[in-house]
Amino acid sequence: MIEFDDSKAKLAELTKVIAEVADALDVTALEKRKAELEAEQNEDGFWTDQARSQRVNKELKQVSDKLRKVKKLQEGAADLEVLIELAESEEALSELPAIEEELARLSEEAETMKIAALLKGKHDACDAILTLHAGAGGTEAQDWCSMLFRMYSRYAEKNGYSMKVLDSLPGDEAGIKSISFEIDGDNAYGYLKAEKGVHRLVRISPFDANSRRHTSFASLEVLPVIQDEGEVQIRPEDLKVDTYRSGGAGGQHVNKTESAIRITHLPTGIIVQCQNERSQIQNREVAMSMLRSKLVELREREQMEYEQSLKGDLKKIEWGSQIRSYVFCPYTLVKDHRTGYENPNVQAVMDGDLQDFIVEYLKKA
Repeated sequence: MIEFDDSKAKLAELTKVIAEVADALDVTALEKRKAELEAEQNEDGFWTDQARSQRVNKELKQVSDKLRKVKKLQEGAADLEVLIELAESEEALSELPAIEEELARLSEEAETMKIAALLKGKHDACDAILTLHAGAGGTEAQDWCSMLFRMYSRYAEKNGYSMKVLDSLPGDEAGIKSISFEIDGDNAYGYLKAEKGVHRLVRISPFDANSRRHTSFASLEVLPVIQDEGEVQIRPEDLKVDTYRSGGAGGQHVNKTESAIRITHLPTGIIVQCQNERSQIQNREVAMSMLRSKLVELREREQMEYEQSLKGDLKKIEWGSQIRSYVFCPYTLVKDHRTGYENPNVQAVMDGDLQDFIVEYLKKA
């Protein structure tokens, strides 16, 4: 029946996308890797090495999840094909809404898997460490930093990721001066690495008695969690380790002992710190993980800078240094001088020079 032709065409496109996802993920290689990891689990003494068992179990879960999702998509498409054929043969037009709904659901899942399949970077599958720093602007910038922290917290919750705070420094009156937190989940670093950079906020400040518009900046650093200590070599003599008392609410043990750790890598000047764990040993382990991540990121950045120097200087194509602007209250209706009425489709940024330019442009139009 002609009524089912559109559904057949969508199913054909869906089947093509699923095949592309399976090819991109290399299902054969994943099945081989799964068998290798399961064999490693069965080795003698495997469970006595906690670090190794955690690493293997995590990778096995990631591989198994990918295979399960691909198989589920393939089975869903096959079942939908049978349903369309039966509905068409019986001229059951009442089944069309259910078919369209299932097509939409499978297509959404396939597109999500397709994006995940593109994350093939060296560290894309790793967990991520995010560090936010408030820029110039005092309380307004610190409040913006706390807003970004809540935003990424909600993102992690929505995507089923787990999150824990590693270190934080509260603002003087409100907000956060700086905070480091870890987001754990499949491809967490792959999805979040593009967020690295300066984030700009434009809004009417709630901390300004005159309700003036303020522009605030906060920087975000995103690092992969490097589990393999062989990735970088850290010599004990290159480290300066300081201990201090943790700040904030944490109970008698946390506040009365020097459990917080600050590690300085002397050759590079990189400083990491952690104070949110209950013991000094745990804080040291987290801080060392952060240091390894920063050293790997530094090495890769130096490699990119070297490659860039071979290519020559390129002009930047963005305005300012921010990667994204969050503009809440900069717009106003501008009177269209051609008609004499306010045009709701014309919006101008409330920066005097730009607004005057637009008004003058409308006068001449």
